Amino acid sequence: MSEVNMIQNEAMFKFSYGLFVLTAKDGDKDNGCIINTAAQLTDNPKRINIAVNKANYTHDMIMKTGEFNISVLSEKAVFDTFKRFGFASGRDTDKFAGFEGSCSRSTNGLYYVTEGTNCFMSAKVIDAHDYGTHTLFIAEVTEAKVLNGDPSVTYAYYFEHIKPKPQPKAEEKAEDKKVVWVCKICGYVYEGDPIPEDFICPLCKHPASDFERQA
Repeated sequence: MSEVNMIQNEAMFKFSYGLFVLTAKDGDKDNGCIINTAAQLTDNPKRINIAVNKANYTHDMIMKTGEFNISVLSEKAVFDTFKRFGFASGRDTDKFAGFEGSCSRSTNGLYYVTEGTNCFMSAKVIDAHDYGTHTLFIAEVTEAKVLNGDPSVTYAYYFEHIKPKPQPKAEEKAEDKKVVWVCKICGYVYEGDPIPEDFICPLCKHPASDFERQA
């Protein structure tokens, strides 16, 4: 199959917004993480960019190999997918252990998530820019396929329908209440106010700007 036929335009449209599972490979080990910053740059050739936190193990894999896959999560994605790829570092955890039945390998040999995913694409890095805590990767799409017609998940849908609602707590006295900041990506709770500007979520490795203040 030619490279042109491997790229479906509908997949590029589904990629235009949403939440994504980014996967990469280093030797025998695959890894993945949740990202929310990705965009199409050009149509011919089809090029995209993604921003990845340098503290994330997947970032190291992409820097080493120059290849990655992106699974576009749909409204049928389950919270376990967000927990698996957003709550723990892949340095010490095999995120695909027991999960292989919900994944497939693309023509570049990398895993992509199929469960709760409406399309996926593979890409090869052609340039990288250092932005302090993150690297912006510019990549050319080598494969893009639609898996189903489910709509891409948005932040609003994730918070309303996928993320578990907090359980009611016993009544607290006003003086006992603490200000907390909650990570919008994985739900990690930081206690204290204000949250440091350079704080990095220990679970999903996203910056302080991805936290919401809650009293």
